[in-house]
Amino acid sequence: MNRALVVIDVQREYFDGAFPIRHPAGHLETILEVMDAANKVKMPTAVIRHHQPDPESPVFRKGSEMWQLHEEVESRPRDVLIDKQLPGSFTNTSLDSFLQDKNVDTVCIAGYMTQICCDTTARQAFHRGYKVEFLRDATGTLDVQNEAGSVTAEQLHESILVSQQMFISEVIDKQKWLQRLADEPSPL
Repeated sequence: MNRALVVIDVQREYFDGAFPIRHPAGHLETILEVMDAANKVKMPTAVIRHHQPDPESPVFRKGSEMWQLHEEVESRPRDVLIDKQLPGSFTNTSLDSFLQDKNVDTVCIAGYMTQICCDTTARQAFHRGYKVEFLRDATGTLDVQNEAGSVTAEQLHESILVSQQMFISEVIDKQKWLQRLADEPSPL
C-alpha cells in the first residue's frame, strides 16, 4: 500500500476566524501527530489551502490573516502546498498529478470541515480509484444552523463518518492509522 496524507484547510479561519472548529476534542493535536508520523515514514504529504474566488470575500480571502495556514501546520514538512477554490481538493488543482507521480493508491484524509471539504475530497479520491482512509479524529467541524435547520457538531461529524463508511472510505481513528504505519515495512 502506498499512502499519501492529505491535510485539508487547516487555516486560521477555523481557529481565530468565522468558523471555529469545536469537535472532536483534540482535533488539531491529532492532525499534527499524523503529519509528524507521515513525515517520519517519508509518506507523501499534500497540504491544501482554501481561498474564496471573490477577492473581497470576508472569509478565506487570499492573502488575509485568516487565510494563512495554522502556524503549527505551516511549520511542519510537506511535499506540496496546493491552493483550491472549491470544496474538492482535486477540482482545478494539481493534487491528482501529485498523487500519481508518487504512485499513491491510498489517500488519508485529515483536516476541515468534515462535512464539506473532507467529505468532497474523499468522494473525489474514491471516484478516481484511490482507496480512502478517513481519519475520524483528525477531521473536525462545528455547530451549523441555516435555513435548512440546525445540527450540532457532534451530530454532523458522526453522520458524515457513517455516510463515508457506507461506501466511500474506511473510517478509522489515529491510533489504528498509526498502527498500520508501524506494521508496514519501511519504504526505504
